[in-house]
Amino acid sequence: MKTVIKIGTSTLTYENGCVNIRRIEALCKIVSDLMNAGNEIILVSSGAIGMGVGKLRLGERPHDIAGKQACAAVGQCELMYTYDKLFSEYRHTVAQLLLTAPDLASDDRRAKFEATMDRLLSLGVLPIINENDTVATEEIEFGDNDTLAAKIAVAVGAKLLILLSDIDGLYSADPHKDKTAKLIPEVHGITAEIEALGSGAGSSLGTGGMVTKVRAAKIAGEAGCDMIIASGASPKLLYDIFDGKSVGTRFYSQG
Repeated sequence: MKTVIKIGTSTLTYENGCVNIRRIEALCKIVSDLMNAGNEIILVSSGAIGMGVGKLRLGERPHDIAGKQACAAVGQCELMYTYDKLFSEYRHTVAQLLLTAPDLASDDRRAKFEATMDRLLSLGVLPIINENDTVATEEIEFGDNDTLAAKIAVAVGAKLLILLSDIDGLYSADPHKDKTAKLIPEVHGITAEIEALGSGAGSSLGTGGMVTKVRAAKIAGEAGCDMIIASGASPKLLYDIFDGKSVGTRFYSQG
């Protein structure tokens, strides 16, 4: 099954921006195992800015665009070095692709991207995609990797998009503020009520929130791709997802 897995900054790093070694090692091991089982997987990975914050020992995410882009330039090197090292241990080759949403808006550039992805997957390579934070502005201001992941899932014809985040799904209310909030296991159609639930910001080092995830579900769903929001704190959940078990919140496609 062709699957896009988007990994949020909070999954890869601690609050101080330093790499969460135990979690990223587990993630790479499990993704490698799933690939060994014959699954075609594409990673959309956040984390460049967060890792840059940790590498530069800044303590917190910069508030200005130039500062964010500087962190991204430093952090992207660290991010790909880590992925390359860990996946190599399981005999998997990775490829880096840096995109912005407009890259998929142009018919010509999108066609070239799709051709490159087809070739990489046919060669057994694991594509790792990140938004090009060093030149993008809107994306790093509004946290658009969720939307970018959805557009990539549509472009490559994926049947499933998985968003690993610091929250384990869509709730009936904000679980950080309302103890009676309940996890919604299934969503069939993005209604105004569902969109209203998708409010709130992401973690301090990340930029996304539930609003970008609901938007991603709508984009993927309209193209016939299901989407799951699950907690990135336990990468082992990926096994349950691929085994067809109920995990987090699953947004069913309209196709």
